[in-house]
Amino acid sequence: MEKGINNRIIAWTILLTLVLIWGSSFILIKRGLEVFNFVEVGALRISIAFLFLFPLAMIKIRKINHKDLLYVFLVGLIGNGFPAFLFARAQTGIDSNLAGILNSLTPLFTLVIAVSFFRFRVHWLNITGIFIALAGAVGLTSISGGNDLNFNIRYAVYVLLATICYATSVNLIKYKLEKLDIVTITSLSFFIVGIPVLIYLLIATPFLNEVTTNPEFFIGFFYIAILGILGTALAMLAFNRLIKISDPVFASSVTYMIPIMAVIWGIVDGETFEVIYLLWIFLILSGVYLVNRKFFRKNHPKSF
Repeated sequence: MEKGINNRIIAWTILLTLVLIWGSSFILIKRGLEVFNFVEVGALRISIAFLFLFPLAMIKIRKINHKDLLYVFLVGLIGNGFPAFLFARAQTGIDSNLAGILNSLTPLFTLVIAVSFFRFRVHWLNITGIFIALAGAVGLTSISGGNDLNFNIRYAVYVLLATICYATSVNLIKYKLEKLDIVTITSLSFFIVGIPVLIYLLIATPFLNEVTTNPEFFIGFFYIAILGILGTALAMLAFNRLIKISDPVFASSVTYMIPIMAVIWGIVDGETFEVIYLLWIFLILSGVYLVNRKFFRKNHPKSF
């Protein structure tokens, strides 16, 4: 009982910390795209996270078996590699508000995959919570910032693909890598994708030339460095820990609360706080509560 309460406190602490970190990631991507193209932003983000975690990967790589390495490779590719480029590409054609709304679909895709392939047992209240939180996230994001949302399917599809990647990765970590610690999963997943991405960044992009030719280079690099270290490497360590002590749907519900952080950034930037925001925030928090309501009961279904 005491362990369950401690896990609950830890889980909510991690969740709220990730909201703070990932709620700031869209603005960092936006600032990075003012200096670099989307390929450079995605590759630089992965490369910095890879280099930051490299010492840990060197320690852990000797202790992993080949079967687990395959799933770690998939997590690295699907959960880290593809989304970094997909989000950067998407934000060249849609604004960060719409990207945030579409990102809120992650828990829904996570649930579908968990139920379809991993025999995840879900209560109707959990499903209700998903849609309540989704409604709150869409509502809050739609009215915050004072901008009309321009839906461009050509670019929005990149975010949808990224959310499916995230949902798949979360389930693989929970059900296929249960026995591995979070440092092994995180460091090796970035190690596997980081080497080819770093080589590509240095050889196939104008990144090195921009060091001397682009006067904004170091400003852009600074924003992406923060994104790579804090918003990618350290955040994924925390997120993978959250997956381990909770379930995939609760862990992915962090995406519902990211718009709350976006509103806070808007207020800091001089935007007016509207009372209606409280309604949407209440819906988000209520939905996340329902998603979490039964998750600390024993629910560890066997995979196929």
